[in-house]
Amino acid sequence: MAEIKRILVANRGEIALRAIRTIKEMGKEAVAVYSKGDADCAYLDLADAKICIGEAPSAQSYLSIPAIISAAEVSHCDAIFPGYGFLSENQHFVEICTHHNIKFIGPTPEVMVLMSDKSKAKDVMIAAGVPVVPGSDGAIHDIKDAKTRAAEVGYPVILKAAQGGGGRGMRVVEEESYLENAFLACESEAITAFGDGTIYMEKFIKDPRHIEVQIMADAHGNVLHVGERDCSMQRRHQKLIEESPAIVLTPEVRTRLHDAAVRATKFIKYEGAGTFEFLLDANLDFYFMEMNTRLQVEHTVSEEVSGLDLIEMMIRVAEGDKLPAQESVVLKGHSIECRISAEDPVKFLPSPGKINQWIAPGGRGVRIDTHAYAGYIVPQTYDSMIGKLIVYGRDREDAIAKMHRALSEFTVTGIRTTIAFHKKMMENPDFISNNFNTKYLESYNG
Repeated sequence: MAEIKRILVANRGEIALRAIRTIKEMGKEAVAVYSKGDADCAYLDLADAKICIGEAPSAQSYLSIPAIISAAEVSHCDAIFPGYGFLSENQHFVEICTHHNIKFIGPTPEVMVLMSDKSKAKDVMIAAGVPVVPGSDGAIHDIKDAKTRAAEVGYPVILKAAQGGGGRGMRVVEEESYLENAFLACESEAITAFGDGTIYMEKFIKDPRHIEVQIMADAHGNVLHVGERDCSMQRRHQKLIEESPAIVLTPEVRTRLHDAAVRATKFIKYEGAGTFEFLLDANLDFYFMEMNTRLQVEHTVSEEVSGLDLIEMMIRVAEGDKLPAQESVVLKGHSIECRISAEDPVKFLPSPGKINQWIAPGGRGVRIDTHAYAGYIVPQTYDSMIGKLIVYGRDREDAIAKMHRALSEFTVTGIRTTIAFHKKMMENPDFISNNFNTKYLESYNG
């Protein structure tokens, strides 16, 4: 494979800026794209070139394949970095990139298709010898089928849209009398949200932890993991705080978890960065949930404990380089990330508008990935996350203390943010003692 010289960053906000920085540090050129809604973003001027690709709505800009391909061609880019969200897991986009001789920095479309359908992905993991949640073998066809499968699996069960994500197209059913209404509601929501009403069923694991493994794979069959992350602090299936390592794991379980992710990666012949997400029950048994065939928002904590730049590794893999040996990846210390969003810190309702004051924290072991600044206008059009505050400490106790200090320094006025929520969590006895799960915030009254 040829050296990549000029990369179009097909995204916006903090991940676009994050990618631009790495691309330039590697001695390559970065091209930024933007919608008319993002025209005033300061980070655009840090790229070697910037191109407007359409109106503010995502469908007319960041999700417009013709606009992005045209921008890549007119700016003579030989590769595209997708980030996360938007077109990062769109197999048709990858195929079109290939057709235009533009390298997509990520996996092949075939693997994307394989892992995008959760019911099919489960079958693949079974074949790879990875533990999965007991449930239906593939899609459920009707109510009668659903009742039969639920009786086999045992209540409670959870119905999920095969193409689902972000908590949509999911219903927990405690007993058979609720199954029919839940199935119809789940199917309807799946059709509306994803254009596909395919539903599958799993045993519902009560109060699980959400643990994921960061992997990286090259075109030569080499795979390595970059540890695991605990993403259990969630609200309505949306991650709020992530950390690495997951201290709930024993050394033996951690080894089995890493081995399972590496084994699955090799089995599907994956290339690039990816994440295997697992549910962990009270007995520390883990079950495959899904694979994200892209970089994750929370990749930062894996970078902090490993000292690696995962975007740089993605680009080098795309150029055909071989990965280093697993033994070269030394994981140490503890890292925590808090997602900073333009939202009410209690009700989590969006709070767009102009940022009047922006005083970010600093100091040893404190990192902030953001495109925001004083004077920046947070648009209503896009995701409300405006930054990620990441800390690194010698252990979890040190990292929590550092995060609390950093949040105390963080001043943002003009809009409401989740800074206050995160500060409360760093003072929360349950969080400090690692006594929480994915359902914790449903009953939290702090």
